[in-house]
Amino acid sequence: MTRAEGSGPTHRATQVQCGTGLTLLWSPPDHMYLYQHVLATLHCRDLLRATLFPESVPLLTLEIPETASEPEGLLPEPSPPKRLLNLTLEVSTAKLTAFVAEDKFITLAAESVSLSRHGGSLQAYCPELAAGFDGNSIFNFKEVEVQLLPELEEMILHRNPFPVLQTLRNRVWLLSLGSVSVEFPYQYDFSRTLDEAVGVQKWLKGLHGGTHAPASPSPAPLPPDLLLKVHHFSWVFLDDVFEVKLRDNYELMKDESKESAKRLQLLDAKVAALRKQHGELLPARKIEELYASLEHKNIEIYIQRSRRLYGNTPMRRALLTWSLSGLELVALADASFHGPERVIEQVQELDPGSPFPAEGIDLVIQWCRMLKCSVKTFLVRIRDYPRYLFEIRDWRLMGRLVGTEQSGQPCSRRRQILHLGLPWGNVAVERNMPPLKFYHDFHSEIFQYTVVWGPCWDPAWTLISQSVDLLTKPSADPSPPLPWWDKSRLLFHGDWHMDIEQANLHQLATEDPYNTTENMHWEWSHLSFHWKPGQFVFKGDLDVNVRTASKYDDCCFLHLPDLCMTLDLQWLCHGNPHDHHSVTLRAPEFLPEVPLGQLHDSYRAFRSENLNLSIKMDLTRHSGTISQPRILLYSSTLRWMQNFWATWTSVTRPICRGKLFNNLKPSKKKLGQHYKQLSYTALFPQLQVHYWASFAQQRGIQIECSQGHVFTRGTQRLIPQAGTVMRRLISDWSVTQMVSDLSQVTVHLMASPTEENADHCLDPLVTKTHLLSLSSLTYQRHSNRTAEEELSTRVGDPAFHTHQLHLVDLRASWTTTNRDIAFGLYDGYKKAAVLKRNLSTEALKGLKIEPQMPAKKPKQSVLTSAPAPPPVNTPSFSGQPEKGSSGGAYMLQKLIEETDRFVVFTEEESGVSDQLCGIAACQTDDIYNRNCLIELVNCQMVLRGAETEGCVIVSAAKAQLLQCQHHPAWYGDTLKQKTSWTCLLDGMQYFATTESSPTEQDGRQLWLEVKNIEEHRQRSLDSVQELMESGQAVGGMVTTTTDWNQPAEAQQAQQVQRIISRCSCRMYYISYSHDIDPELATQIKPPEVHENQEKEDLLKKQEGAVDTFTLIHHELEISTNPAQYAMILDIVNNLLLHVEPKRKEHSEKKQRVRFQLEISSNPEEQRSSILHLQEAVRQHVAQIRQLEKQIYSIMKSLQDDSKNENLLDLNQKLQLQLNQEKASLQLESEELNILIRCFKDFQLQQANKMELRKQQEDVSVVRRTEFYFAQARWRLTEEDGQLGIAELELQRFLYSKVNKSDDTAEHLLELGWFTMNNLLPNAIYKVVLRPQSSCQSGRQLALRLFSKVRPPVGGISVKEHFEVNVVPLTIQLTHQFFHRIMGFFFPGRSVEDDEVGDEEDKSKLVTTGIPVVKPRQLIATDDAAPLGTGKGVAQGLNRSSGVRRSFRKVPEHPVDDIDKMKERAAMNNSFIYIKIPQVPLCVSYKGEKNSVDWGDLNLVLPCLEYHNNTWTWLDFAMAVKRDSRKALVAQVIKEKLRLKPATGSEVRGKLETKSDLNMQQQEEEEKARLLIGLSVGNKNPGKKSIFGRRK
Repeated sequence: MTRAEGSGPTHRATQVQCGTGLTLLWSPPDHMYLYQHVLATLHCRDLLRATLFPESVPLLTLEIPETASEPEGLLPEPSPPKRLLNLTLEVSTAKLTAFVAEDKFITLAAESVSLSRHGGSLQAYCPELAAGFDGNSIFNFKEVEVQLLPELEEMILHRNPFPVLQTLRNRVWLLSLGSVSVEFPYQYDFSRTLDEAVGVQKWLKGLHGGTHAPASPSPAPLPPDLLLKVHHFSWVFLDDVFEVKLRDNYELMKDESKESAKRLQLLDAKVAALRKQHGELLPARKIEELYASLEHKNIEIYIQRSRRLYGNTPMRRALLTWSLSGLELVALADASFHGPERVIEQVQELDPGSPFPAEGIDLVIQWCRMLKCSVKTFLVRIRDYPRYLFEIRDWRLMGRLVGTEQSGQPCSRRRQILHLGLPWGNVAVERNMPPLKFYHDFHSEIFQYTVVWGPCWDPAWTLISQSVDLLTKPSADPSPPLPWWDKSRLLFHGDWHMDIEQANLHQLATEDPYNTTENMHWEWSHLSFHWKPGQFVFKGDLDVNVRTASKYDDCCFLHLPDLCMTLDLQWLCHGNPHDHHSVTLRAPEFLPEVPLGQLHDSYRAFRSENLNLSIKMDLTRHSGTISQPRILLYSSTLRWMQNFWATWTSVTRPICRGKLFNNLKPSKKKLGQHYKQLSYTALFPQLQVHYWASFAQQRGIQIECSQGHVFTRGTQRLIPQAGTVMRRLISDWSVTQMVSDLSQVTVHLMASPTEENADHCLDPLVTKTHLLSLSSLTYQRHSNRTAEEELSTRVGDPAFHTHQLHLVDLRASWTTTNRDIAFGLYDGYKKAAVLKRNLSTEALKGLKIEPQMPAKKPKQSVLTSAPAPPPVNTPSFSGQPEKGSSGGAYMLQKLIEETDRFVVFTEEESGVSDQLCGIAACQTDDIYNRNCLIELVNCQMVLRGAETEGCVIVSAAKAQLLQCQHHPAWYGDTLKQKTSWTCLLDGMQYFATTESSPTEQDGRQLWLEVKNIEEHRQRSLDSVQELMESGQAVGGMVTTTTDWNQPAEAQQAQQVQRIISRCSCRMYYISYSHDIDPELATQIKPPEVHENQEKEDLLKKQEGAVDTFTLIHHELEISTNPAQYAMILDIVNNLLLHVEPKRKEHSEKKQRVRFQLEISSNPEEQRSSILHLQEAVRQHVAQIRQLEKQIYSIMKSLQDDSKNENLLDLNQKLQLQLNQEKASLQLESEELNILIRCFKDFQLQQANKMELRKQQEDVSVVRRTEFYFAQARWRLTEEDGQLGIAELELQRFLYSKVNKSDDTAEHLLELGWFTMNNLLPNAIYKVVLRPQSSCQSGRQLALRLFSKVRPPVGGISVKEHFEVNVVPLTIQLTHQFFHRIMGFFFPGRSVEDDEVGDEEDKSKLVTTGIPVVKPRQLIATDDAAPLGTGKGVAQGLNRSSGVRRSFRKVPEHPVDDIDKMKERAAMNNSFIYIKIPQVPLCVSYKGEKNSVDWGDLNLVLPCLEYHNNTWTWLDFAMAVKRDSRKALVAQVIKEKLRLKPATGSEVRGKLETKSDLNMQQQEEEEKARLLIGLSVGNKNPGKKSIFGRRK
């Protein structure tokens, strides 16, 4: 129904109502028919009017295109310009279908449409409006209200916050929608229909716009403002139905498996009850039928549940859901930025970094608006995952937004064909190819901003990106598409400020996308974010938390207050990375010619090849609040981070790609592979790092430092994988540079006396002990490639190293408390690593012994003419080595050694030191990389023992540790890489306290001042304090300080004594490896074959590539008093050589299992027991994780209801169960580790034995250890530290140990010269002990000990050869000196009381587990002695067993046979051959006042040889003592008790002189006891004197 009403000459009202539905079909051919007929009708009208009214024709022709431009609308007839049309339109249902192509159409459906226009205002309302594409309902609008108002008061209020706006009032489009729903079906190509529709719109615009008159020069009117209000908005990508059903079916199968297990348990219980009731009468067939019916019932239940799966709950449909609520958008137009010229000015202002074309740009689309937007909630969810991808709440945004589209050149216009059919044919529509670009300057305020992401969401995100690709049609330009980072640089330009109250980033740490408890949480408070072109700036307080379902939840492991983090992006392009105006797209028909084999790329100059990212974290900003940056770590946190890193670096699989899915597009490049260089800089005024082993152990480390700077730079290299299959490139990151500067670093060890409390909190009363501190730390690292370039340009300059570490004023302390805490930390780390290794699948894999026999056959064939293995290097008594049969080879080897001396020390004893293998191997002519240099300046360490008071301070003025990598070389037929470590210590000094330190009680440490540590300087004689000090001499006193920052004068200083004066130490370690750098291996030539191959192989075989450690001390000046000596022994035993009791117990268990394997008949049976134990340990680990999750959930519940008694009781029970599980896990893990280690060791030994049986002649040296001291003087002083007792001097001390490939070892100890001087006042003998011959040449030896050890057999150590050589000695001893020395080494011990009672008891300790002939003979001779008061052999044996028990703890539990055998084997040694040549002695003795002295008594220790004896070391000592005593007693009697021939008068006077002889005999016994150290008295009748011994 249509009704028209007139109300005056200027007003006309029209009302249209349509009660029934209105359906309209439109297509371009229909439009052309209508357009042609309307055009023909208007033409006829013009002809008619021209004929009738020729004056009025020009006034009406201008309205023709306006009428024809909107043929599809129901518009009234045009009215004169001055008349106003009031229109009212009401339609119940309307449906418009527009065919944009033959098979593409758009549908618009509306219900209850009402439209009214009154004057200059327009108002429309529609309760429901839907837009469909190709039959798919895409857009749905509800409660749609549209208004066009001349002005609106609300908009005037919105303009007030923008003072730059010039226009005060403007027309307004007001659009209000109740809800907007956008839904895209799965794999629907929306872009094709949309592109066709835009093409039709361009055709219509060209069709009707061509008849317009030329535009007037006056500016276009200001467009109206826009006010958009949307109550709820949702954007949904639908998921694949198959994927949804697959997931739902998987969940159903999981639940059904649990339910079927419950049914099976019920049936088992019923069957058991029936068997108990009926017994054997229950037939088995009936039971089988029951179980078969249950299986059939399970299948039926599963099918029924699957059919009813979507009966109650609808199927999940969404792949991605984006929802907004409370959206309000205001877009304001203004005259100040309206028009092309003003828009270009805004573009230049918003994007100043991009070069603007000098000729300007021609814009097709240009607009600028001032925006104001607010959103209550902004939510993005993937599928039905429990966490939102984006969650933004209370978002307010203000700023400018400019949109421009550049007019394309003729080559940048593509042609779209529109099929109109006959008679019009096809029409070509030109489409502009340059994209629409946005320029912005936004400032937003957000209350909460949360982002959640993890690799487990990547498969779903791949499907989402494929759906997004279907929204926009790819460009017609054939260039490769831009990645998203380059596309964002091309389309978006400007700044964006964000002030966020609370920002969160959750990085998911599991492979389960539905997990909500395991993630890393980056939490920003009061974040100010600024996004500029190529830069991101974050300012605020950052906390990084580890969220995990355990008691370690909410562990804030990183707290950075007042952080300013800047991310600088440097895009590496062929052109200017900011010049986006010069990007010119080309249509396919306008492509330029390109070289052969190269593809056209319109983005070539703009496309980024790589990205350099620079991250700077600055914590030095000054703010009102004082908060220290800190890092908190637990061992469990570190293990969690390892799993987190493994999850995030895992390789993602291709999703829905390939021919099957009709997706053959090339894979998109990841941003992680686009980085070329990454640099990181950290600046902090102070930093605190805490590391705790766990909540339960309450042990940890605290590191504190003041101002620091850290810089590192790394580069990425993408390496293609070999093979024909297309694979991802391998990402290889390498650190090229690192610089760190830290000042005032302090490290404390922390321990709590209590265990974990019920609140899961750390004990606040934690004791801290000092470990180390230093004034400054500087670290530098450079790339190896740079090092090679530097070495090539600066040959011989050793100043460049890959790693350089410089430490100044290092102060370390090592006490028993530190030792216990450090051992506890290491034990926890070791147990975790062992558990991880033993539970892995690699734990029980068989050993792979690579057979090298084919490679060594040529060598063996050459060596057949040469003698067998080289002889053992056993020098003779004079120090000259035995040359054996290979004398020529030996001389040639010595000649090579003398000509290849790379290190020469300028002292007279340098002949021995430069023959050390460690020095010779540390040559510098083949170094290709000086890898590591560690320098310490003025370092010191304080050592405190457990049983003595006081401390020892070790200092060094300068220390260097250098690691070099040498060029690979051929050693025999093997190519090996050599690495050498060189340690140089200069200005070493040792200090010790002379009395107990008064500062020990208050916990403060004693430190040396720098002037006493640094290198020797000229003393200022004007200083009174320096004149009073003792200088640099040994024994001098030095003042200490307790506060490093204050001088010693400002404190109550204590003095310490210098016990070792300034000395130097050199250490060398050389290792060889088969791991060779592939780049270097290609440059190595194959080994040359020499003519004299036999001698060459012999030399290679003797030396070869052997891991060697060498330590050299040139001069040592030592001075100690008894207290200092006891303190040093205490420190060595309890600190340096301490073995934790648990480790000792572990070693005993391991020894027991190894011994059990050796005596086992079938050791392979252990494999099954190891597998069962592995499974048990895995169950313990799983149970512990389950208990931790239960405790976590209970603790979360207690946060809401803290007084719930049931939860508290359950929590207590779970804690007890957790502790029991942990204890069981530790025990079984240790047992598993022992079993696996022993089993592998046994396999390796068996394999080695088999290999050695095959290749007996290929025994080589595998490791060598050398210790050398040129000269050492030790001064033994009284308790005051000044008065001397004795001085011991050693020269040319050398100890070497050689380990060979057949598990044999050779020990060699050589001493060139030694002497002991008596420093007591008024001493008769000044030299107590010295060799009889004077020290002549550096080749002469005073003492030599050689031992060759074979592998143990049955747990018994085998000594194949043991030889001791000593030069003739002169001994000059006094009774006073002996007592002083014994008092020095054994203070508080009575010599006379101990020596008499111990020796005979010890002589009875010869009995071992294996019968020995000589000890039993010794007991037999004792048996024949007179028993006196009745003490016999039995009592002697009982007494000896009592002494033996006193040395060994009585076992608390019964000892089985294996323990007995293991203990007995550990005590014994199998000596195959022992040789001790005779030693001439010249003895002088000065006794007490009433005793007789001895002068120049010549004695000879006999030559001793033993063969094939199984002894303990005590048995060996007793045998040497016994045989030496026989010879020495006879010589003493012969020398001093030689009787002259008796005459008659002498016989008569014999009785009178009997008493004198007895007195003389007692004196001689006393001398013999002091000389030989034997019990020769006859005080006890039950004991027998050696002088009464029968032959």
